[in-house]
Order: sequence, then C-alpha cells, then structure tokens
Amino acid sequence: MRLVRLAQQPSRVAEDVRAALASLGRGSTVVGGVALVGARPVDDRAVEAVVVMPKGVLIVIGVDLPDPALKLEAPLGGPWKADGWPLVHGDTSINPATDALSLSAACTHKIADVAPGAGPIGTIIAVGPYVETVDQPPSDLAGSVRVLYPTATTMLAATVSLATADRPRSVQQARELIAALAPDAPPMPEEMLLGEGFSAYSDEEPTIVRENPLVAIAPTVPVRHPGKAKRPAKPATPPAPPAKPVQPVQPSAAPVKPVAPVRQAPLPVAAAAPAPAAAQAPAPAPASAESAPKAPHQSKTVKWLPLAAIGLLIVLLVAAITVASGGDDTASTQPPPPPTPATSSPPPSSSAVENIQFTSRASAADQKCASHAYGDVQASLQRTSCTTVKRASFASSIDGRAAAVTIAVVEFPDTALATAFKAAADTPGGGGILDLATETNQWQGDVPVFEGAAYQSSQDGNSVRLIQVVWVPGPSTPDDPGLVRGAKAALELPVNG
Repeated sequence: MRLVRLAQQPSRVAEDVRAALASLGRGSTVVGGVALVGARPVDDRAVEAVVVMPKGVLIVIGVDLPDPALKLEAPLGGPWKADGWPLVHGDTSINPATDALSLSAACTHKIADVAPGAGPIGTIIAVGPYVETVDQPPSDLAGSVRVLYPTATTMLAATVSLATADRPRSVQQARELIAALAPDAPPMPEEMLLGEGFSAYSDEEPTIVRENPLVAIAPTVPVRHPGKAKRPAKPATPPAPPAKPVQPVQPSAAPVKPVAPVRQAPLPVAAAAPAPAAAQAPAPAPASAESAPKAPHQSKTVKWLPLAAIGLLIVLLVAAITVASGGDDTASTQPPPPPTPATSSPPPSSSAVENIQFTSRASAADQKCASHAYGDVQASLQRTSCTTVKRASFASSIDGRAAAVTIAVVEFPDTALATAFKAAADTPGGGGILDLATETNQWQGDVPVFEGAAYQSSQDGNSVRLIQVVWVPGPSTPDDPGLVRGAKAALELPVNG
C-alpha cells in the first residue's frame, strides 16, 4: 500500500487511519494500492483517505465519538449505543455516521462519473478515539459499508472483503482515476504501480483472444448434415414417373407418334397392330402384334419391382431409425426426475429430529474465514488461521411457522485452535459468521434478520459448527422454545459447501 499525503485530515481518528494503512506495507505482498490521504473528491470536503486498489476503491471517513468505548452497537439505519448508552449526533441525525454516509454517497457518484466501471466501491467508517468491539447487524455487513476502529487487522479484513473485482485494473486506468480524484497528487511511475498489483494491460484485451476459438468451432457443425442427406437422396424411385415418356423412345423415332394413340385404344384399332410389328420384325403378324404390346408392360414391371423393393427397404429403415431414436429420446427425457431426491435429502435428518423440515437455499465453501465473520469472531479468525469455512442457509417450518437457519462449519489445522474459536463464538455478543443467502441475495420472499436468534454450537475434533435460527418475519428471542428446538435439529444437517 503506497500512501500519498495530500492535506491535513479532519478527524481525531485520522492518525489511527493513516497508521493502519501504513501497516499494510508497500507493494502487493499484503494489500496493494495507492491511498490518497486527505483527498477532496467532492465539494472541497476532505476525507481521511481514498484508497485506489487493483480490485476496488475504498472511501475512508472518520467519525469521532465522545469517549472511548468497549463495545459499540452501530447499525447504519438506527441509533448507536456505546456500552449500552445511546449516542446522539445533532438534532436531525439518526446516528453519528449520518453525515459520513451522505459524503460517501457523493464520493461514490463522483468516482462512477469519472471512471465508469471502476469496480466495487466500498466505504469504511473509522470510529475513535478507541473502540474495542464494533457490532454491526448481519444485513449491514452484507453491504458495502464497514464500521470499525482502524487497526492493522480490521483494516486488512475490510479491504479484502470490499475490493472483490474479478480482474485488476490496469496502470493507465489507475493513473486516470488518481488524477481525477486528486489532481495535486504527484505522477507515479509505471514500475511502482505494477509493484502495487495493477495490471500492465487493460482488462478488456484478454476477452478478444478467448472469443476466436469459438468462431473456429462453428464450421464443424454443418459438416454432418450433407452426409445424412445422402441417404434420403437414394429414393430415386420417385423419378419413376418420368419413366413413362421413356417407353415411347424404345421404338424408332418416326413411327412413335402414330403408334402412341393405338396403345391407348387397342380394341378398335386391332388391324393397325401389324404395322409396328412389321417394322420391328418379319414374323407372323397377328401373334407378334399381340405380344409386342405385352412385352413393354412386362419390362416395365421388371424395372419397377427392384426400385419399389429398394424404396420399401429405405422406408422401413427410416421408420426403424425413427422408432429407435424416439425410444432414446423418451429414455433420455426420463432421467431428469431423479433430481427430485436432491430436494428430499434434508428431510431424512429433519424427520429424525421432531419432524422439522429444512429446504436448502444456498451453500458454499472457501478459505476466507475472517472476511465472512464479524465482531470478536472475526478478530479471532484474524489471529488464527482456519483451513476452510463451509456455510449453508436453510428455510424451515417449525410448528407451522416459517423460520430461517444459517449454518457455518469452520475447520482448523488442530483441535486446540478449534476449541479456542468455539469459546470466542459462544460468548454472548461476541459476533459470528455472516449468513450466505443474505450475502448472495438467495432468500425467497422476506429476508431474515438474525437478531435475537437461537444459537447452538458443537465441536467435532478440529471442526466447529455454529447455528442461528430466527422466525421469518421476526421478532425472535434466543430462548424461544421452537427456535431452540430448530437449532438443535440443525446440528445434524449435512453441510457440503
């Protein structure tokens, strides 16, 4: 992290913000980027810092509290409490962060205007002079605003969770954004920006290369159709109708025209038959005259029989192939019903525990444990390393009432770390793990609020499971018998991630 100090910062907590940013070190080994300390993005109003990172932008604004606090309850849309005492800021402000949030919104619009597609834009409300624990509701933590006391660990966790673009911005894009937000900032060499994690090229260029192979595949599709079309071409039997004009060609060209009407009415023109017979051979007239018209009829059937047989065989083959393919299609359409057992996998565990049913809404697993936590649980995960965190969200029905269940399974390298983590998680008001479906917007209908949730936990070796259950809609209480029963039942649910 490269710090560029532009002006004096306005709040008392500004020194702590600068120290926390400086603790991230230079270069991208920890968190790369350029922190514009004391920048004035809008209306000549200074902020503590605007951090331009390879995968996002952070706006850091300081909020001074009247006194230090051990625990700060800081909902963005409600009143704040410090150690249980309400904090009042002005006559019209809901909480001390109201003005800071309006300034953050103005800065966000400015960044979106000067750099469209700049990636995620997050806000950090840095509170001071000192707060040991900041408690934010899970719904707020699922958004892009963090309230924290600036330390090396809290600032690191916030930057990791808020700067989440798929690709880093290029050096040129970073220069343009820095110039727009802080025109007085000194120019930065390309080597320094590359060292902070910015890309040498624009993120649009790789997509052009990846599209070419798809274009090359297209000609392979129509190649098979001409091959298949050759079989239907064999029914050259339909051209049989043109064979009728071929028959008159067998006699000589001159007599053909007078003889044709004679064949259409053989009874009245029987005497005229010897004329074509004499033209063909000197044999006796009457007998040869009768056989002459019959011979063409016999040759016609002889020619048509093999063609008709071939046509019939082709029709039978086409019918057999159609029936076979139709059977395959019906057989292939039947396998999809088996996915229904996937939705019925949770009921076996629910039916074994007081007939509570659970329906999966979301599940995932990764190794960024601290970024998915809040409160003392987040601080514990920042001090220790976990191997995996698996999260799952379930919709449930308890005693005929809708409920929501969030589960987190945190795995550690050894049992001692798991035991210490469980002790921190079991402490009332010590924080927890964020709900996955709330983060990813996968709830159907009302979004649950996990305040006053019934809580259960269990440990299996180096794995710790945390359960929270609330009514949808609330309110909920931790000692509600139905919620407690649902939380105990959720201890048996499989969480695959």
